Amino acid sequence: MMLKVQEIHSYYGKSHVIQGVSIEVGQGELVTLLGRNGAGKSTTLKSIAGLIAPASGTVLFKGQDITHLPAYRIAGRGVCLVPEHRGIFRLLTVEENLNLGRKKGSPWSLQDIYKIFPRLYERRRNGGAQLSGGEQQMLAIGRALMNHPQLLMLDEPVEGLAPIIVEEIVAQLKLLKAQGISILLVEQNLEVCTQLAERHYIIEGGKIVYSNDNASFMHDTYAKDQYLGVGAVQ
Repeated sequence: MMLKVQEIHSYYGKSHVIQGVSIEVGQGELVTLLGRNGAGKSTTLKSIAGLIAPASGTVLFKGQDITHLPAYRIAGRGVCLVPEHRGIFRLLTVEENLNLGRKKGSPWSLQDIYKIFPRLYERRRNGGAQLSGGEQQMLAIGRALMNHPQLLMLDEPVEGLAPIIVEEIVAQLKLLKAQGISILLVEQNLEVCTQLAERHYIIEGGKIVYSNDNASFMHDTYAKDQYLGVGAVQ
């Protein structure tokens, strides 16, 4: 098992945001974490990545306890988070942003990233602030790949993007999954989720309230209406 989260509880100050979340992601598996806004999706990812220290519970990565490691140590082990707002350095060029993510010994090179995302090659001399939203998302994923991730966590990667760009990013995520990278995906676009995922979790009020395989989830109208709302299904 690549990732095993066991009964973690996380807080923002005195606010008990994550209340006993348990999820698993296998080798080369893409799993989604779904839920309404404010349900605790991003906080779960941050708790796994070490940006928030869980108050209790355990995070196991490849069987090793990483619960209380600092974020840079967790990233060094191969857990990479691409945050919702992408974290692009706006004053640096595309190539400089990519090189910042380079990990010594990583099998991913600039040429590999440019092959996956040809748009980044075309924009390699452009500053981060000059990129479109879709190009910034490609850059954020490419920079994470330069760090040689074994688990890639993506927070709303296609939010607000044009349909043609969404299709492009979905195609590249399929390619990354085929190469054996495990992916934990937070996403509101259910069509994207069902195209990509083997399994789905739904979080509500900081607790996992539903989990199922993709085929069962696709036909479970009740669960989608009950936990995600009509707006998420459309």
